[in-house]
Amino acid sequence: MSESPTQIVEAAFRHYRAQEREAAWPLYADDFTFTSPQDDRIDKSAFFERCFPTAGRFKEQRLLHVVPADEELVLVYYLYELTTGDRHRNVEAITVRDGLIREVQVFFGGKV
Repeated sequence: MSESPTQIVEAAFRHYRAQEREAAWPLYADDFTFTSPQDDRIDKSAFFERCFPTAGRFKEQRLLHVVPADEELVLVYYLYELTTGDRHRNVEAITVRDGLIREVQVFFGGKV
């Protein structure tokens, strides 16, 4: 039985927090793109070089809601606390197709 898009997204977050790059890499499509207020449609290699190694700046990251919006789109609402003590909430819209993460769009929230 194949994993659902929600399960794939949850696994990607676990691998990110644990910094398990080799386990995370195959979850992402070769044509993957990542967009945030700081990144404009960067590719898979740039994402793993620039964004993936940033987990060390988090003291905590808690997924509050991981909700399928349709067959491919998963919305993730999470709270994180930085090592500086600052707390924030973000939302990610993650497209999973054919068992692979195709696109991540991050929407930054403000301080909590």
